Order: sequence, then structure tokens, then C-alpha cells
Amino acid sequence: MRWYGKLLGAFAGAALMRGNPLLGLMIGLLLGHALDQDWFKSPRDNPYRVLGLTDEATDAEIDLAYRRLISQYHPDRLAGAATELQRQAEARAREINGAYDRIQALRKRR
Repeated sequence: MRWYGKLLGAFAGAALMRGNPLLGLMIGLLLGHALDQDWFKSPRDNPYRVLGLTDEATDAEIDLAYRRLISQYHPDRLAGAATELQRQAEARAREINGAYDRIQALRKRR
């Protein structure tokens, strides 16, 4: 669990709100918590979120989620659909493949 965002946010909030340091401390803690939990990051920044998983997922869970999603969004399944729907499926399939590749690369580094 990350904690440094909360600590830095608390100090910065208390320092910036000298008139009411308790309020500054609370606001800093809230913002620090948001940064620690990656509230401001896009789901594309986290390959596990693209697959609907957390980073504690096992290899079997990752493979299962990948196979389920890629079979759902594979462009060949939507061959008779509208072109816009096909483009969206292709983009989503690329995103899923990219996330799976990034997860595999991250896991090899461990």
C-alpha cells in the first residue's frame, strides 16, 4: 500500500492553509489518498483495469479474462455488423491485446 501521497498531501495542506491547518490537513490527506489510489489515472494507464482485474490476479485469471474479452471484441465476430461497430471492436481488441502484452512483460520482470 502506498502512503507517501497522504503524508506529502497532509504536510502541504497544513502549510498552505496556515489560517486553518486542520482543514488543510484534511484536504491534503484526501488529495494524497486520491493520488495513492490512482484516481486521476486513465484505465489505459493500468493494463489490469483494461482486463477488469487487479494486480493481485493470478496468471490463470489473467489468461481467462483475456480470452473472454478478446473473444467478445474480436473483429471477426462482428464481420456483418456496421462499420462503426467494427472499428470500435478493432480498437477495443487492440487495447486488450496491448494490455495483455504489457502484463506479460511486467510479470517476466518479476
